[in-house]
Amino acid sequence: MSFLDLAKERYSCRKLTAKKIEPEKIERILQAGIAAPTAKNGQAYKIWKFATPDAMEKIKAVTNFTFGAEFALLVGGLPEKSFDRPFDKFNFGQVDGAIVATHLMLAIQDEGLATTWVGYFDAPKLKEMFPEMKDYDLIAIFPIGYPTEDAVPSPRHTQRREISDAVTEI
Repeated sequence: MSFLDLAKERYSCRKLTAKKIEPEKIERILQAGIAAPTAKNGQAYKIWKFATPDAMEKIKAVTNFTFGAEFALLVGGLPEKSFDRPFDKFNFGQVDGAIVATHLMLAIQDEGLATTWVGYFDAPKLKEMFPEMKDYDLIAIFPIGYPTEDAVPSPRHTQRREISDAVTEI
């Protein structure tokens, strides 16, 4: 499948089964995440795996948006170790984390699994439960699973701006 086809086929799946995910698929997804480019190759991010029932209960305590998944990944960027653009001190921690998260999201689709980029979660509460996250900007949770048979994209999924509207030639 071409990259463009993969990007167009991926959608926010809100109906996931609890079927166990094969470890080799998780490994390939994680490999795609760590292959992501980061500013100056600083790699100032972390990916957390939530693979046990106890861990998933903690995810469910910070968001209602797990969609039946029994496995999730969380991405965070570490601003204190991220590149600061010298001209305006713009910090790339969240940008780098978002690039990693995008790689994960597309790799999940490529493995025949499904997810949704969940940004609606109580990050302060999650940091209380997991002190090792305290210095990170928590960017996205990805509940991951096989899509249910009746899972379909939102009717808005194919609504995209025209290139002429989104791109300005200078």
